[in-house]
Amino acid sequence: QEQLVESGGGTVQAGGSLRLSCAASGSTFSSYVMFWFRQAPGKEREFVANTLGSPESATYADSVKGRFTISRDNAKNMVYLQMNSLKPEDTAVYYCAAGSRWRLSPTVDDVIYWGQGTQVTVSS
Repeated sequence: QEQLVESGGGTVQAGGSLRLSCAASGSTFSSYVMFWFRQAPGKEREFVANTLGSPESATYADSVKGRFTISRDNAKNMVYLQMNSLKPEDTAVYYCAAGSRWRLSPTVDDVIYWGQGTQVTVSS
């Protein structure tokens, strides 16, 4: 079983940057597709990005494409989300997640393990 712990959330001004980290403690980290999801108040949890690892294969939601970058380091059991050019609409709780299979249009149903979430607030 994988345990995922996010960190790096906080408050940033619009246009700023933030880097989220996710530490995994399980023994099969490299076997999983890794995801970032987010959930804003009153909204459904939505897909942000995922990666299969090296060789790098990453996909992004249209709303973050060109601004966010997902990466992973299997040797360190770490996943990252670099967020640039942040907008107020990016405000949400961000969740690291692990799944067993990559799909073109990921949903929460693809997730096996969830992190606890970390709050990101982007001010105007």
